[in-house]
Amino acid sequence: MNKEQLNSIDHPIFAESIRFIQSQLGFTGLDPLQQQVLERIIHTSGDFSLKDLIRFSPGSCEKGVSSLLEGAPILTDTAMAAAAIAPMAKRTLDSKLYSALDWVPEKVIPGMTRTAVGIERAWQHLTKEFSGKQAPIVVIGSAPKALDDLLQLVLAGYISPSLIIGMPVGFIGVSESKMSLSKSGLPHIRLEGSRGGASLASAAINALLRASFFSKKNNTYR
Repeated sequence: MNKEQLNSIDHPIFAESIRFIQSQLGFTGLDPLQQQVLERIIHTSGDFSLKDLIRFSPGSCEKGVSSLLEGAPILTDTAMAAAAIAPMAKRTLDSKLYSALDWVPEKVIPGMTRTAVGIERAWQHLTKEFSGKQAPIVVIGSAPKALDDLLQLVLAGYISPSLIIGMPVGFIGVSESKMSLSKSGLPHIRLEGSRGGASLASAAINALLRASFFSKKNNTYR
């Protein structure tokens, strides 16, 4: 990869920040792809304690990269997450990007959240549109109910996401939804406890988009 291509992905200040983060983290025991996800969420949050909260299902990062390279679209739970992913998606693989809120009807049934309704409708639509191709990667940073409903759709027979980044933030239903994700057997990356948010979930997929771009150019994750 030439310098122009590298600079289109990594701003010099970002690169310097990552070197600093690496110097402070020391040995983590993570593989290279997992390490990049961790470094990016720490860069986004300024919080080194996230190293103790992040969890990866076996092969989740590799599955994310391979799916992105094969054209998997990305579905987010909020417009905020989609906006945070869009620049990296454009600069790397030009992956298709959707927000579940695009499918929310004007009126939502009482007791249902807008995002949960959107996730269900989006999943029904996208799995038909991408039938026979790589299933979407789902990025959830705000809505635990949307994560729960997605898992229920899979149990009901809908196709499984290529990868779930499950980092809803908050206190009501959040830990429970992450526990369900941990037991689902689906490829996923999650943050334990109440921590999360659109910025952290977006940082995780942005790390995989960057790794996918490097892999495509140089057959390497760095």
